[in-house]
Amino acid sequence: MIEQVDKLQVRVFDTRQQMGIAAGRDIAAKISELLQEKEILRIVFAAAPSQNEMLDFLATAEGIDWSRIDVFHMDEYVGLAPDAPQRFAHFLTTKLFAKVKPRTVYLIDDSKGAAAACEQYKYLLDQGQIDIVCLGIGENGHLAFNDPPVADFDDPAVIKRVQLDAVCRQQQVNDGCFPSLNDVPEEALTLTIPTLLSGHYLFCVVPGKTKNHAMKTMLTGPITTDCPASILRHHPNCTLYVDRDSYGRQ
Repeated sequence: MIEQVDKLQVRVFDTRQQMGIAAGRDIAAKISELLQEKEILRIVFAAAPSQNEMLDFLATAEGIDWSRIDVFHMDEYVGLAPDAPQRFAHFLTTKLFAKVKPRTVYLIDDSKGAAAACEQYKYLLDQGQIDIVCLGIGENGHLAFNDPPVADFDDPAVIKRVQLDAVCRQQQVNDGCFPSLNDVPEEALTLTIPTLLSGHYLFCVVPGKTKNHAMKTMLTGPITTDCPASILRHHPNCTLYVDRDSYGRQ
């Protein structure tokens, strides 16, 4: 089923597996199409269990010349050990980057402090257009770590340090990434909403019943930072992939 909400195309699938495969197939097709037009592509990836099926598809997709693709990720915790398995850099490296071997892998590195990490990543992102963004949506409607209290549709920053709200931190426990709320870092670095929206093509993958409230608010409510993901309805080239559990409507 396909639904149009403002400029946003919503594709609804019966199962999470069907959703992830369809998203992966569409992303792979767009990559191949753009590689016929450009020598080098720049792609930003979200790191979350919600992206697993899509990432698994891309990891084995044939015909993608990853040697012409530079990859980034969109957020990272502040203060975790460099080898912590919960780091998003570790997740994406394990799930995709180590398997497909992109031309360049740009990871957010806060080993010299959050301010230095932001400065470095801003410099890297400013070097060219973001072609594709592969993202998800949080239980509180966040994009990357732009939770409602810190989300800004006109944010002047490219990447910033933020406090994570309680709903966002609890989601990390719900997803099985941390054993308890006290183990989840309170701060993170995140690409801002304008940076994410600067991507030419956005592919948003959102499965599961825990995202049902966020999906309803995003698709039927006002466009507001109370639900940061609602701004995707204004992007000219964004596709949202949901399963029946997250969509929650017939």
